[in-house]
Amino acid sequence: MKIATLLIAGLLFTGSAFAQKGVEDGSKFGHGEDSLRCLENLSLYYEYYKQKNYAEAFPKWEIAFNECPASNKNLYSHGERIVEALYMKEKDAAKKADYYNLLMKVYDQRAKYFGNDKKYPTAYIMGKKAITMLRHNRDNTDVIKEAQPLLESSYKELGVKTQYPALLTYMINSAAMYKLNELSGEKLVDIYTNVTETLNTQKTAMPKYADKIQETIVNVEKIFAQSGAANCETLAEIFGPQLADHTDDLAWLKRVNRLLAKGDCGESELFYQSSEYLHRIEPSSSSAFGLSRMYMKTGDLDKAISYLNEAITLEEDAYSKAKYHNTLGLIYMSQKKYSQTRSEAQKAIALRGDWGAPYILIGKAYAASAASYGSTEFEHKTVYWAAVDQFAKAKSVDAEAVAEANENIALYSQYFPNTEEVFFQGLKAGDSYKIEGWIGVTTTVRVKK
Repeated sequence: MKIATLLIAGLLFTGSAFAQKGVEDGSKFGHGEDSLRCLENLSLYYEYYKQKNYAEAFPKWEIAFNECPASNKNLYSHGERIVEALYMKEKDAAKKADYYNLLMKVYDQRAKYFGNDKKYPTAYIMGKKAITMLRHNRDNTDVIKEAQPLLESSYKELGVKTQYPALLTYMINSAAMYKLNELSGEKLVDIYTNVTETLNTQKTAMPKYADKIQETIVNVEKIFAQSGAANCETLAEIFGPQLADHTDDLAWLKRVNRLLAKGDCGESELFYQSSEYLHRIEPSSSSAFGLSRMYMKTGDLDKAISYLNEAITLEEDAYSKAKYHNTLGLIYMSQKKYSQTRSEAQKAIALRGDWGAPYILIGKAYAASAASYGSTEFEHKTVYWAAVDQFAKAKSVDAEAVAEANENIALYSQYFPNTEEVFFQGLKAGDSYKIEGWIGVTTTVRVKK
């Protein structure tokens, strides 16, 4: 009897051990019948997954997810798409919440079983988790706070390998944290500086994605500019007290000077001081621009022009170079050097065609020169056609220029010749008309309304 009992117990023990799930013993597929069940569901869900039939794929995938979580990492990338799709379609709030919680578990479980993957380690997985959290809860304060350390640790570990959408999310969330008073202005500036440096490195290293990365850089700069931490007063409060200890610190001076330049802090005393210190050590575009602004303020336009030309020569960023050219055009405009004004504005346009300001500057230069064009009152008035053409172009390329462009169109359209004046010239509205001289453009006849 004792022998028989032992045999039965042994068989029971052997059977239970043979039927262990992968989640229980850490194996890929489990053992015995459970391994067959795992393999079967892995195969079944994948067939539906390939057909994008996520509703049918889900129950099979869920069994594999729960019973053999170490089977393969595709279980998680596929599961992410499956659960996300069901979450997006679900209307019932309770069920939707269940899908969201499961989606979060997908990331956590992937990190647990495949966090040591060389290409997609835990830092990458947690970064993706944070992005998903924010995508579905962008206005939830608690989620914003919860996502921040995930994004920060992900970037800290991955560095230049951080994908650019994750860098953009990191910047967006950091700005949100700043507005919630959960992040200091100095910390946000650090994040902005590091993120933009990383993106610029990626743009050089990955020319295939250069356009998309440049778009990301532009978006990051817009977010920073709108955050409130980019205003001149805040930057001065953060960095002003530090200046005395960094007069010979090239890296610090470059960083602060560029931030002030991008923030249009031309009236900031910190901008002038940092520019002078920086220019002594290593002349740069931003330090030259800072000095040009200083001399503009004091009225020494010759020196201002000299430093602006130096800034243009040293600058590599197209957007900043465009700003310097346009600023130079504004100086020439103040000196009534209208041809040179247009030349600089056109250089700015060549670098940044989606910016309305240079077109407005050209229009104003045309309008300002109207009285000196031709020998008759009618010829003077024709110049306003060319000016309005430029204002119209400005608002067609730049939504932010619409208001100013419309104001100028309304102002200078008043000076169009009237119907009678046009008639006596043998012209009619809609005709083509060539304006000679330095302007040298063909425009369209219009009458004063």
